[in-house]
Amino acid sequence: MTLGFADLIPLLPLILVTVTVVAAMLAVAIRRRVMLTAAITISGLLAASVVSLLLLFDTNQQVTPLLIIDQYSLLFTLVVCVTSMFLAILSFPYFFSLNDHKDEYFLLLGIATIGAIVMVSSNHFVSTLLGLETLSMSLYGMIAYPLHSRDAAKYPLEAAVKYLVLSAAASALLLFGMALIYAQTGTLAFSSVLQQTGTEVFSDAFSIIALLMLFSGIAFKLSLAPFHLWTPDVYEGAPLPATTYLASIGKLAMFVLLLRFAVDSQALAFESVVTVLSLLAVASILGGNLLALLQNNLKRILAYSSIAHMGYVLVALIAGATVDSAVDIEAVSFYLIAYVIMTLGAFGVASVISSSEKEYDSIFDYRGLFWRAPWLAAIFTGMLLSLAGIPLTVGFIGKFYLFFAAVEAGLWTLLAVMIIGSGIGLYYYLRIIYRMLKPAKEMGSFREAGIESLSAYVVLGLMFVLLLLLGVYPAPLITLIESASALL
Repeated sequence: MTLGFADLIPLLPLILVTVTVVAAMLAVAIRRRVMLTAAITISGLLAASVVSLLLLFDTNQQVTPLLIIDQYSLLFTLVVCVTSMFLAILSFPYFFSLNDHKDEYFLLLGIATIGAIVMVSSNHFVSTLLGLETLSMSLYGMIAYPLHSRDAAKYPLEAAVKYLVLSAAASALLLFGMALIYAQTGTLAFSSVLQQTGTEVFSDAFSIIALLMLFSGIAFKLSLAPFHLWTPDVYEGAPLPATTYLASIGKLAMFVLLLRFAVDSQALAFESVVTVLSLLAVASILGGNLLALLQNNLKRILAYSSIAHMGYVLVALIAGATVDSAVDIEAVSFYLIAYVIMTLGAFGVASVISSSEKEYDSIFDYRGLFWRAPWLAAIFTGMLLSLAGIPLTVGFIGKFYLFFAAVEAGLWTLLAVMIIGSGIGLYYYLRIIYRMLKPAKEMGSFREAGIESLSAYVVLGLMFVLLLLLGVYPAPLITLIESASALL
């Protein structure tokens, strides 16, 4: 199939990000100037965000069998590009004093964003694999980036190797599941499972094995228990901007892909698959929250918290298999956007007071933050309360949506687990806030913010405004999600 000019218009966000990476690469080749590389990357991501917004309301096109560019994919392309742009801004002050080359980090961030855009636009296993591996390969480099620095904050090489080895195992499971489906159907489109299920060609037992292998690989990428063991170690060892990318865009792109696969293939029509996913959700919610209680490292707490939050979203996905309603898709979509805002804000506060040489990732480091940097402490408190689901925050609206989806589907056991998990989670979030409120015995030496940090503070302010605005008045975002979800 050949692409015409009309086919290239829906692909403009992807093309713009690709051109941005090439332009940044050429700039590095001509002369290394990290400010220029960062500016090219941020400008390109901003342009891609604007184009995604312009295309959002009147685009619905299958571009080759590999990519579907509709309102839903463009909505999350917009979220991915904006989040990547904010992350590039937050990364600049963090790596400002790195005693090594800094330019390639922004190249890796741009390439990872290309993979994420392909993932949210995929309805075919080939594009899924291309997008996933593009994202993963870039993350290996981002996680290990400060490796050659004499003063690397943590253990980036150890974290990168752990993620590489276990990610390869997860990709192998995904490939095996894809191969089983292809062996029976002769196609790799998501809809092939639906078309062949129940026929003599594609038996239920065969399809269940293939789907379970696929979901196992996806569960690793989403850090769902018991596939979560890599998460706290990788989060702790990676530099904060890479951890933020992994926790936000990495999870967002993977769950959007899972949602589209579940809708297109109707994989949740199998009761045994729903049972396995329910067990994963329960284990993730309880395991993530309980293990977070034992941690004193902020990055490990947020790692276990992310495991629990992915379990919450999985409940809404399961609800879609029980009742024929659009609420589950809307609940998943809204909570994913809310989760990105909360994660970006929480990790962003830690990032602006840290640097590549010294990370403040122990909760004891934040003692007295209210007295040292009141507005940073206020933003951090808002993000933590939102993660806990406290009213007047976007996290409350998102969690309410999830609870409503579970009630509508009659998933009372899963609903009870969500309530218990939310109660447990409130404790360790308040524990961090309590540390910030305590007077500091001695004033810590946080990184002094200079002119390079100004834009990072602006990003944190925007995240805080979105947190409160969408918590008080979520109607515009809900309407947009309803419109985009109608085409799924």
